[in-house]
Amino acid sequence: MSIHIEAKKGEIAETVLMPGDPLRAKWIAETFLENPVCYNRIRGMFGYTGTYKGKRVSVQGSGMGMPSAMIYFHELINDYGVKNIIRVGSAGSYQEHVKLNDVVLAMSASTTSGMNNSRFINSDYSPTANFELFQKAVNYAQANNIPIKAGNILSSDEFYGDNPEEYKLWAEYGVLCVEMETAGLYTIAAKYNVRALTILTISDSLVTDESLSAHDRQTTFHDMVEIALAAAIS
Repeated sequence: MSIHIEAKKGEIAETVLMPGDPLRAKWIAETFLENPVCYNRIRGMFGYTGTYKGKRVSVQGSGMGMPSAMIYFHELINDYGVKNIIRVGSAGSYQEHVKLNDVVLAMSASTTSGMNNSRFINSDYSPTANFELFQKAVNYAQANNIPIKAGNILSSDEFYGDNPEEYKLWAEYGVLCVEMETAGLYTIAAKYNVRALTILTISDSLVTDESLSAHDRQTTFHDMVEIALAAAIS
């Protein structure tokens, strides 16, 4: 048992899917896993372990933003021996060709966070996805005719920024979309030599001002989760 996760040793699989929303974790477990068992309810941050096609997989909510998510990443890796973390979440598009419900694989994560400043003084660290997980996700998507986008994304510390035009600079340099956790995940995974990948579904567009409903954000991300589970068990 750790400070924020009440699971006993062995109750969490070596591979964990991690949405920010704990209700999305519940939905994933109940929709995709066989015999899911809830191992965590502390702070309402649900965690489940079940099987998918005969392989043990866990699903754990992380909360929104890097400060919250990093707590769970750290404890899962250091207290429970997790080896693979696949973030599954929503994102806001920065590009006209990246549309609602598109699936995006994060090859790398730029960030507005100062999280790494204390680690790399006067330098920029560029956290990236694990190649093996990335390759497995791409292979599954292609084999199952699921269109994907892949590239650099932005992990932001702010959900509501002051300047609605700020995204255009990132877009000009090819950043596909924005979310709030991946730069932290890729950094801590590199530090502890575990594998990490982020798979996102576009829920909003800063280009067109379109957005999915709160209900759709929780329950309509089947393609993203299928790709994540395929990468998790292969």
